[in-house]
Parts: sequence; structure tokens; C-alpha cells
Amino acid sequence: MRFLKIIFFFIAFQLSAQQGGMWIPSLLEGMNETEMQSLGSKLTAKDIYDVNNSSLKDAIGHFNGGCTTEVISPKGLILTNHHCGFGQIQSHSSLENDYLKDGFWAMSLDEELPNEGLYVEFIVSIHDVTSQVLEGLDDTMTETDKQSQISKNGNGVLKDWSKETWQDVKLKSFFKGNQYFLFVTERFEDIRLVGAPPTSIGKFGSDTDNWVFPRHTGDFSLFRIYADANNRPATYSKNNKPYKPKHFLPVSLDGIEEGDFTMVFGFPGTTDEYLPAVAIEHITQEYNPTNIAIREAALKVIDAKMKTSDDVRIKYASKQARIANAWKKWIGENLGIKKSNAVAKRREFEATFTKALKEKGMEDTYGNILPEFDRLYKDFSAINIKRRNFIEVFFVTNELMNMTLRAYQMELAISKNPDDFKKAKEVLENRLKGTHKNYDVEVDKGVFEAVMPFYNKNVDASIYNKSAFTNLDSALKLLEGKPNEVIKKLNKDAAYKYAKPMIEEFYNEINSEYQQKNEPITSLQTTYMTALMKVLPEERYFPDANSTLRVTYGQVRGYSPRDAVYYNPVSYLDGVIEKYVPGDYEFDVPQKLIDLYDAKDYGQYADTNGKVPVCFLGTNHTTGGNSGSPAIDAEGNLTGLNFDRVWEGTMSDMNYDPEICRNIMVDIRYVLFIIDKYAGAKHLIDEMKLVHPKK
Repeated sequence: MRFLKIIFFFIAFQLSAQQGGMWIPSLLEGMNETEMQSLGSKLTAKDIYDVNNSSLKDAIGHFNGGCTTEVISPKGLILTNHHCGFGQIQSHSSLENDYLKDGFWAMSLDEELPNEGLYVEFIVSIHDVTSQVLEGLDDTMTETDKQSQISKNGNGVLKDWSKETWQDVKLKSFFKGNQYFLFVTERFEDIRLVGAPPTSIGKFGSDTDNWVFPRHTGDFSLFRIYADANNRPATYSKNNKPYKPKHFLPVSLDGIEEGDFTMVFGFPGTTDEYLPAVAIEHITQEYNPTNIAIREAALKVIDAKMKTSDDVRIKYASKQARIANAWKKWIGENLGIKKSNAVAKRREFEATFTKALKEKGMEDTYGNILPEFDRLYKDFSAINIKRRNFIEVFFVTNELMNMTLRAYQMELAISKNPDDFKKAKEVLENRLKGTHKNYDVEVDKGVFEAVMPFYNKNVDASIYNKSAFTNLDSALKLLEGKPNEVIKKLNKDAAYKYAKPMIEEFYNEINSEYQQKNEPITSLQTTYMTALMKVLPEERYFPDANSTLRVTYGQVRGYSPRDAVYYNPVSYLDGVIEKYVPGDYEFDVPQKLIDLYDAKDYGQYADTNGKVPVCFLGTNHTTGGNSGSPAIDAEGNLTGLNFDRVWEGTMSDMNYDPEICRNIMVDIRYVLFIIDKYAGAKHLIDEMKLVHPKK
């Protein structure tokens, strides 16, 4: 059967040593192990992933499903990015205790702050279950029948898998449905905030420096995992104890230099490395520009208000960061695709693919793929853009429109089943309370006026003066009464009446048309992946990121983004002071940090040149989800904390180019310097195992 014939194909090819790729840690023996060692690694595949003994993978956790974290002490202390823990830091902040502005440091276990809903998940083991999941499939089946069989088989595998009572199992697809792995996991749900630098350190440079180098951001925060009396996962309890990990990362004080091996270990979110040229062209020339424009309009309003009000700054800090992050990323992605001539190069690759089809007599089987992609994307582009524009306005940028959307979802649920009223009402009430916790009517009204014209020319800002949704108490009163009474009140609300036709259009027409036109593209992408691996087996293939544990390896390297410009691979504290602008929203610096710099009071954290390193560059292939991932040296020690990519390199989600693509990491010595010398939290340093691998 064609599915099973190609499953293990990618393991077999011989590759020359190069960088790029996000590799499954349980499959590193052989090609990857050799390749890593050629780049300077002294680690074996079993050092990285071992089911029977503690290994590096036991120190790597999935932080709240969106970032990565690593265990750095025998007492469950974990490290991740400041922006990954930003929501928790914000939730504990107030005008009286402004942890965003001033930072937070627990000087004892008793001072550590619990975080409802926050979790860290570890991978216990990884298992290839492809043959079980694809059992019974053949080429005569329709795509719907194939997916139904896969779902049935997969559910059976999950149900029958042997595991401990406190463990869970997950099934994930790889290579566009050509391979399946099962993950046994453990989720810890008592995670407490331990330390975070002020935003002026943790987010230094803010939007201006985001996605660019040289970078001078101390993007880190500290949490601690707590477990029950048996060291097993448990929800929050005062009786829980700090988790005793199977493995924690020693911390290197020797630093890095150009050419050093770096391994980034984490949970990359999503990539699409095998898209056809027509898809890359659509994304960068049609899809991205409209979404960039919407977010840019929203940010202009939010940024201006945040600069004039501390209350607004605290409320909108996390939201502003989320909006700005993707906005700038998409701009850089477009720049990188253009600079690397990616579309033309992908077409050259497709010409090679077409030629190989002819040479191997496979034109009848796979010759229609590329022309079909062209036809499908021509038909798909308009609805894809309109659907995403709706999401940007109603889900991402504007709170009032989002509240009306959530209310519509409640109305839809109870119209189908009135018995669901109590549950649907509770869900909406919780959403409204969450929204209003960080809501400002004037800011949101300004955002509405700025972004709505991109979706609908009918912009009626008067709804803000007439709608009950702009005040939490009045919004909750809308939900009082019997189901029919609530629906009647909702449909009289000015904002709801305004938004409902657009929301109905989205659910009844736009989204259904999108699904209808996207489904054949997804199916064809699976066939294309199959064809590539059959027709061009000598090419380098790795599975796209899908929020599962991956290894990516490279070296510390500078780069040249444009003519006559070269970026050294390391930035220093000197650069922070050079960028310092007193009172500036992005480039202010705490006085204590300035005092430490002036006194050259660096402790043991200075480089051999006597300066404190802040960030460094690597050739590791990373994406969203790798935020918070450890940068690990040749011997398995922690040297840095991944948090970003260079602007042009954000295209690596579709097109990794070793000449352009660089990931940005906080030097671990800067993290230690801030914890010790700036925060005076030396008790946290004492928990760690500090090592000198180069001495």
C-alpha cells in the first residue's frame, strides 16, 4: 500500500551535514546524531532522548500549550520567556503592585504566586503508531472515507494504550498525514510565579526591536512546578511540594563564541515548509498585507493610549504584545521571502520535481498536482482573505465585536438546544468578566473606528453609547431571565444588532465556503508530500512543526541582512545603555541597572572581554512555540534562552535559508546577572548547578 511504503523513507536517506530542520527526538540515532556531532556536539542520541533513563527531554516542558520551558534546578524551578509568562505577571499586577513596571521576585517559597489554569506538560515517551492508524486504507477510498478510517483507528489506539492513571496520551500526524506518533504525557497544574524582571528589562526595545538584531532584551521569567506527596501531577494545594525532576539542565558560566554548537529543544508550533510556490505567493502578496494593515491600525490607537495612562498600560500590555508580535512578524516574513527570492526558487524546485516525474514514469500518478494547486489557490484566495479579516476584527483586535460574537455563539447554542442555556450563559458570563478585567471603552472605541473600515464600510461608532456590552454590570443584566427573554434583549442591543448580520454571514457563508475550498488543498498537500518523498528521495525532509517536542541544531553565527551590513553574533549590556532613553515607553532603563553598569559590578557573569553579554544569534530553525526553549551547548548545559528570530528570517516557517535565518537567544549569563546582581535573588542562583564546561 502506497501509504506504508513511504512511511519510513525519510529515515533512510543519506544527507551531508547541514543546518535546518525540526527533528523528532526519538529518531535522532544515525543521520541526525552524526550531523550534530559534525557541528560540534558531544551528545549522543540517548543523551537527548531515552525512555529508560533520565535524559535531556525530561527537562523540557510545554508551557501552557504555547511556549516551551526548561527545568533548571532539582527543586522544580523552571525558566521561560518574559513574554510567555506575561499574562500571569499581568494578572498579579495592579496599580498598587505593578509587577509589570517594577518586576517581581519571591524571596521564599511562601511568596511564590499560584496561577489558575497554567500548566506545564512533559513528554514521557514517543511511539510510532503509523501502521495501526493507517490500517485498512487503500487508494480506492475517498478522502472523507480515509479520514473517517484514520479517526476510527486513532481513537482505538488511544483507548487501548497502556499508561499510568496520572498520564495522558495524544496522537499527532506528521508529513501531512503520512506518519503518526503517539505521545505519553504528564501535565502539572500547580505552577507558581517565582520571578520576573521589570518590563523595561524583559521587554526592552518593545515593538521597535521586536524581530530584529542587535537585540538587548532580557526576555525571561521564572516559575516553579509543584507536585503532590508522591511527586506526581496535582492541582494547586498548599500541601504540594516543589517538583523533583527526572532531569534538570546544568547552567554554563563559560558562555558562547562564534561557531559553538547550539541545540534548541522545544515545542515549535506550526510551519509549512512544503508549500507550492503559488501558496507562498498568495500568503506574502495577498493574505499578509491585509492583516498587517488591520493590526497596524489597531496598534496606533492602543500604543497612543498606553503611553498616556498607567491604567491603560497595565490593562492592554498583554493584548498589545500579542497584536504587535504577529503584525511585525508578517512584515518580516514578506521581506525575507522577497530577499531570498523564495517564490522563484520554489518554482525551480517544482521544475525539478516535474522533470523527475517524467524520468520515473510517474506523470499519470502525480503530474496533475502542481496545475491543480494553481487552480485551487486562484479560487481560494479571496475567501481566505475575507475569513481572516473577520478573525482580525472580531477575534483579535476589537473587544466589543468579540463580545457580540460570543453572545451570538450563545444564542446559536440555545436555539439548537434550549437545555444548554445554563451552560452557555455561564460560558458567556465568564468571557465577559475576563474581557472587562482589561477593558477600556475609549481605547476599544478608537480601535473599532480604526479597524472596522477594513472589513465593512458601515462604521457606526455610536453603538458604544447605546450598547450594554460596554459595561460589565449592564452586560451581565442582559443575560438575566429565561432563554427567550435573554435572546430578545440581546437582539435589541445596539452593538449586537450592528454586528449580528456580519457574524451570521461569517458562520453561514464565509466559513463554510472557506472549509469547502480549503479541504481539497489540504488533501492535495498530503498527496504532494507523498509524491515528493517518492520522486525526490535525495532531498532533505523533516516533519512540519505541530506543537510536538522537536530538536533543532546549529551554531552561533552572525549574519549580513543587506549590503555592507554585518551583525556580530553577540550583543552586550553596553548596547542597552546606548539605546537608553529616559522615560521612553520602549527604551527606558531601571536606575539600578545603570548603577551596576557604571560600577562595572558584574560578578561572575561578564564575558572574557569584561562585558556582560545580553543576546546571541544561532542558525537554529525555530518558530512560534520555541519561545522559552533552552539553548543547549555541546555537552548538554544551558547557555541561553530562545525568544525570537531576525526579521528577514521569520520566513523560515515556509522557507528556511541558512544565509538569512537566525534565531535570537538571551545569554544565560545575562539572566543570572539580573537575578543575582539586579534583583538580589541569589537564593535562586544557589538552587542551580553552575558549571564550567570550557575550563
